[in-house]
Amino acid sequence: MPTPSRRAVLTGAAGLTAASVLPVPVAGAAAAPARVRLTREEHRVVIIGSGFGGGVAALRLAQAGVPVTVLERGRRWPTGPNAETFPHVSGLDKRALWYGTLPAAVRPLAQLIGTPLNFAPYVGLLEPVLGQNILGVCAAGVGGGSLVYQGMTLQPSEAVFDTWLPQGLDYRRMNEIHYPRVANTLRVATAPDELVGSSTYYAARVFAERIRRAGYGLEKIPMPVDWRYALAELRGEMKPSYTNGDCALGVNNGGKHSVDVTYIRQAEATGKVDVATHHNVTSVARAADGRWEVHADRTDDTGLVVEQKILSARALVMAAGSMNTSKLLVRAGATGAVPDLPDGLGEGWGTNGDRIYTWTNLQEDFGAEQGGPVVYGSKEWDDPQSANTIIQASLPPLGTNTRTTMLVGFGVSADRGRFRYDAANDSVSLRWPQGGDAACHGGIQRRIARVSAGLGVLTDTNSLVNSTWHPLGGAPMGTVCDLEGRVEGQRGLYVLDGALIPGTTGACNPSMTIAAVAERAMDAITAHDIDTII
Repeated sequence: MPTPSRRAVLTGAAGLTAASVLPVPVAGAAAAPARVRLTREEHRVVIIGSGFGGGVAALRLAQAGVPVTVLERGRRWPTGPNAETFPHVSGLDKRALWYGTLPAAVRPLAQLIGTPLNFAPYVGLLEPVLGQNILGVCAAGVGGGSLVYQGMTLQPSEAVFDTWLPQGLDYRRMNEIHYPRVANTLRVATAPDELVGSSTYYAARVFAERIRRAGYGLEKIPMPVDWRYALAELRGEMKPSYTNGDCALGVNNGGKHSVDVTYIRQAEATGKVDVATHHNVTSVARAADGRWEVHADRTDDTGLVVEQKILSARALVMAAGSMNTSKLLVRAGATGAVPDLPDGLGEGWGTNGDRIYTWTNLQEDFGAEQGGPVVYGSKEWDDPQSANTIIQASLPPLGTNTRTTMLVGFGVSADRGRFRYDAANDSVSLRWPQGGDAACHGGIQRRIARVSAGLGVLTDTNSLVNSTWHPLGGAPMGTVCDLEGRVEGQRGLYVLDGALIPGTTGACNPSMTIAAVAERAMDAITAHDIDTII
């Protein structure tokens, strides 16, 4: 690579110095050495993030013949039979947390699961980001949130979709083309009866019986899982991972069709995509010539900065997830690094109505092991204004407590938060209204309480730490972006992740809709933008 010019070095160094105070998730990481190399690179397209949005964008651009560089702040997490890539919930270690970040507000939840979560800095899987009245959880690693999500691959009904998402997306066309495309790529399937009937899936069967007894609808949940791996575990051919529920922080045995082994793997196979791991983006800017500049720290596994980079590109795709995409763009707009960003930037943020419960059932023993990740769910979607879904999710082996499992709900809500820039601290924070999502949570609580009725204890973990694992919005379509993720007034700038979704995905966990919206967007972008913008 050519040596950077003096002007490039000075300009880049100034930008990187300013970005170093942005509260991006390197808090607690090792400090940068006194001198690190500063390099400058030219690219056609840069994608920040490798989750559902970034993975779709990388593959479809590559198939259209466009060379792409994907920046991922985390590491790769390769799996296979009997691998030990991911941490175990029953024995958490540094791999669990992004540089050991743990806000004080999370400590009650840490105590609930019996661990201090006090680890050395590492490019771990999960980053808790504390806002006002809310904690958002973000993933890191090639594959993004698909590494750690339980895998529910749910598609909203047309009525719920059209009530909460722009009707211009054309649900019927997405139902014919884009949702099925995602389902085929992720190879979704429901758990076979042979597996569900085994002893370790007793908790799932109890949940199903309770749902039926309450008069609610019951169905199996499509999952991006090759269930043959779980059946092999039952036969003793692999160490347990699915069948003992030890998959909340990634499935060590493989067989889970996460983004890294589907979209990203296919994208890399084209020869057009380079995935750069350990690249933590600190700021984005628009250069005087209209090209996009991305400032990134290349780190080692402990967070030590070993190189600073300025990457220039004709097109920039923001796919770092709702929290980080929003923070980067809000700061860029407030500081003038990207002039004339839309006024609605930072608005329209929602929690997807997330609610997580632990249910201790003193009438029945679930057993020492609970098969997972998820088998059954129950939808209440007749009224799109109050739609919600509840599911049972396995808990990993946690000592002698054999009577507790996890119940999860998500629903629709009109409540929204916002990101704001603080010039005094050069930081971006999230503000969520006190009591937000109360109506949505009331509907979920009513149903889950009925299902878990009887002798036992139902604990709402959100009452300990109000949190969401499915942050959405911050750069939503209809105000900041068009329906294809093009940022209004910003040629060559796209948002193709959860930040694009206005706060909810219609009583479903977001993965399926984020990916389907990205698939729809890429159809238009590859057809119309490549020759003129990309």
